Amino acid sequence: MKRFGFVRVAAAVPSVKVADCMTNAASIVGLAKKAENEGVQIVCFPELSVTAYTCADLFASQLLISKAEEALRFILRETENLNVNIIAGLPVVAGNSLYNCAVIMQHGVINAIVPKTHLPSYNEFYETRWFASAIDATRQSIDYAGQRNIPFGTDIIISCGEFCFSTEICEDLWTPIPPSSSQALAGSDIIFNLSASNELVGKHDYLLSVIRQQSARCIAGYVYASSGFGESSTDVLFAGNGIVAENGNIIAQSERFSLDEQLVIADIDVERIKSERQKNTCFMRNNTSEQKFRFVQTAVSEQDINTLLHPVEKHPFIPVGDSLDSRCEEIFNIQVNALATRLHHTGIKNMVVGVSGGLDSTLALLVCAKTADKLKLDRSAVVGITMPGFGTTGRTYNNAVSLIKNLGATFREISIKDACLQHFKDISHDPAVTDTTYENSQARERTQILMDVSNQMNGLVIGTGDLSELALGWATYNGDQMSMYGVNASIPKTLVRHLVKWIAETKMEQAVRDTLLDIVDTPVSPELLPADSQGNIAQKTEDLVGPYELHDFFLYYMLRFGFGPKKIFYLASIAFAGQYKSDVIKKWLRTFVRRFFNQQFKRSAMPDGPKVGSVNLSPRGDWRMPSDASSAIWLQEIDNL
Repeated sequence: MKRFGFVRVAAAVPSVKVADCMTNAASIVGLAKKAENEGVQIVCFPELSVTAYTCADLFASQLLISKAEEALRFILRETENLNVNIIAGLPVVAGNSLYNCAVIMQHGVINAIVPKTHLPSYNEFYETRWFASAIDATRQSIDYAGQRNIPFGTDIIISCGEFCFSTEICEDLWTPIPPSSSQALAGSDIIFNLSASNELVGKHDYLLSVIRQQSARCIAGYVYASSGFGESSTDVLFAGNGIVAENGNIIAQSERFSLDEQLVIADIDVERIKSERQKNTCFMRNNTSEQKFRFVQTAVSEQDINTLLHPVEKHPFIPVGDSLDSRCEEIFNIQVNALATRLHHTGIKNMVVGVSGGLDSTLALLVCAKTADKLKLDRSAVVGITMPGFGTTGRTYNNAVSLIKNLGATFREISIKDACLQHFKDISHDPAVTDTTYENSQARERTQILMDVSNQMNGLVIGTGDLSELALGWATYNGDQMSMYGVNASIPKTLVRHLVKWIAETKMEQAVRDTLLDIVDTPVSPELLPADSQGNIAQKTEDLVGPYELHDFFLYYMLRFGFGPKKIFYLASIAFAGQYKSDVIKKWLRTFVRRFFNQQFKRSAMPDGPKVGSVNLSPRGDWRMPSDASSAIWLQEIDNL
């Protein structure tokens, strides 16, 4: 496979022997070769990994310093045929000072040496006793390990063509403005931190939060390699933290307190990082630093990799893990408070909802009921109208009736059959012809009923359409596409199903719960065509436009990160491996792109609704696209897959 904008990195945690430079160098070489075999492009070792971090006053020994340089020469010789970029830590003399440095090398050549800026001098750490700060450095290049004019300083970014990376060292991360902040603003996509951070109770969780935050603030990849087994335990212990983060998310980490060497490998999506930076116009506005950076050119391996070492969520909109309950609660509260705000602003107290017994109208009705509670209104202010038509089945009808009544809302039933038959007669349409006219007439008749009833009672028509339907244009223009406020407008179909289930299991009494769970299990359908001979749903949406879990996946990666079809197809093939064949994914991806472009005119006229997540299609803010935009180049890329 191709790399698709992914950069393979590794945080190496070697075993060390304090002050035994050649043993440590051999360990570095061994892990570098292992990284090469795994397709790693850049591998980072801990702070002072050549000597070990805990040498203390031994750093004043000229023998140790010279042996560290000798060990680096060994590393350079042993890795000159490797493509992997290696970042190792060791003490380096420049002028009359000793610096705690990151040495960046490839193919036996030192590309740069970066000294540490912020040196701790508290508690058990006294680095200022042995090392000078990069702030005091006056040289921009040095001769070292037999090589001349090596770029030296903290103003160095390594350019690899399609992406850039840079380094900072341990304490640098913990300062109010880490060097990586300026590096990211200057163009560094991945930050490598060579660290030697000891373990204390509670410190690990704080470390993870700091790494998450810095990678998020910098909109960057962050690779953290810290000292492990073998460092002196005289006063402190090192757990061997290897951590890889990407824009606020931890995507890989080592086993803590392991006695074995570790290589924590992950693929960082640089294309995703660049997309985020381009969209975030505030990112570069913060570039007030007057620091100028030198860009040092190097190369990275471009060999294909067999597997992707990066999480790809099959259902990116659905909360997972420990945050499940809190996220669902937050989403539901956003919907409820948005509707409450709109009602308060307009002075309207009645909410009118068309309830079909399907997922979307169910969620909208639940939002209305909860909003009534929040505004201290009787739930009778919520008017649930079921409008059976030619395709309504007993299952959905009974669920709609049961739900409206058990929630305590005002129940109304208004059949659309006679009105539609009269309309067919008026426009000379044969009702036996179940075409688009046949279907859309029903949707528009239902919308007319909702609008007119809301006028009768000074109410607000609450829209039920979801984000997935808006993306696909799976709505009748001036039918279910229209309302006075759309509470589900930024909730994708996969999340609607999940939210309804969550509300049923956590918020509702038994009678309502049973109805909601049956609705969750009901196939998605507009029910605009007559039921089959057994009275079951004959028109299943996902048979016509494709699985919503695929369309939500396509929608997320296309809108959130601006990925093209080729990369979306690649990611979908990984996420849905064993579930959908490649030709099936390709077919529905083509359907998604074609419909997404062709149906923009419906989104341009969509009503107001609350934004819930990072992906939204409101034409007033989140997605501004001309209705005449051509999908040709996107479809061509799909055809060439």
